[in-house]
Parts: sequence; structure tokens; C-alpha cells
Amino acid sequence: MALQIGETAPDFEAETTEGTLRFHEWIGDSWAVLFSHPKDFTPVCTTELGYMASIKPEFDRRGVKVIGLSVDQTEDHEAWARDIEETQGHAPNYPLIADPDFAVSKAYGMLPAAVSGDPRDRTPADNQTVRNVFVIGPDKKIKLVLVYPMTTGRNFDEVLRVIDSLQLTAKNKVATPANWQQGDDVIIAGSVSDDEARETYPDGWESPKPYIRIVPQPE
Repeated sequence: MALQIGETAPDFEAETTEGTLRFHEWIGDSWAVLFSHPKDFTPVCTTELGYMASIKPEFDRRGVKVIGLSVDQTEDHEAWARDIEETQGHAPNYPLIADPDFAVSKAYGMLPAAVSGDPRDRTPADNQTVRNVFVIGPDKKIKLVLVYPMTTGRNFDEVLRVIDSLQLTAKNKVATPANWQQGDDVIIAGSVSDDEARETYPDGWESPKPYIRIVPQPE
């Protein structure tokens, strides 16, 4: 079954390019992004891993840890990292999980439980559903799930935008409208009554309809 927003992200222990880790322990009190790949040495994923490395400082600035996963062995990941650096200008500067027994992919609902065997005998198309992005909060709950086809590279700038919204709305009783960017106006959450809202926003709000209450983004 696919994981849903609000569920606890499955914990696991796995080998990575930065050693063995226990996932929840590795996250600690941070936010985290786990993004998965169907196989090493695939063209679209090569561009994604390189681009993520180039913008990792933006995730660091937001207190977000980044980790990748691919259904192959650690030694393959290490060889792939050299190709990524050569072709994209940046080698992965975050751990890449080895998942040769498909345990993590299955736990996260990306492959059926019946999948088995040697990952080297499987093609990228066999693993095409291992193309997810999970954003996980410090409470270890899943905050976002994005699923991409193999032919479409992921937009990690959008992932950053969503993280900005998630972090803002986790601290303030607001929601962000369509195409919101950092610094734009926000919407008072529907769970907040008008009386409660006046305590926080004594100057009031713009209200084109009673159920839409627009205010400046909180500091």
C-alpha cells in the first residue's frame, strides 16, 4: 500500500555511501527529503542527483537533510557518483541508500511485496515505480509525497517551495495559496475562528469571501 500524508515514515537500517544508518536516528530533529531511483546509471536520475548536489546548501539552510535511494549495491552507487560528477559538475554530497533486497522500496510502497531476486537482473522499467520524493518532518511523519514517471526529471526547486510552505504552516495557523512563494501573502487557516484570528491579526484581513482571509506572511 502506498504511504499517505500524516503516516509515520517507516524506519529502517541500511547501508549507504556514507556508512550504515538507522533512518529515524539519522533524521534526528531535522526535516528530511528521501528521493528514490529505479536503477543506477540511468540518464534522468543522473541529472537529478547532480542538480540536488548543486542546491543542497538551500536544503541545509532550511534544516533539511537529503538522502537518496537506488535499487543497487553501494559499490555501484560509488561508481555512478563519479559519472554524476563528470557529467553534471557535482558529485552527490549526501548519502545514497543501497537497496539490493528491495526492503526500503517495499516498506515505502514503491515495489510490490512479491518482488525478489538479484537487482542486477532487473531493468529500470521493472523498477519504474521507485521514483518518489518523500518530505518527512522532525516528528517522522510524511508531509509530502511526489511520484514522477521515468521520463520526467524532478523539479527540486518546487520541493524547496513546498518545504518553505510546510515549515511556515507548521509554526503558524496559516495556509499558502496557489503558486505561493516566500514572502507572499497567506491565508488564515480554516480551523481558526474570526475571534481567534483577531487576536493574532488585530488590523484585520482582506476577505473577498467570508471563508477566504488573506494576511501578510508571518515573520
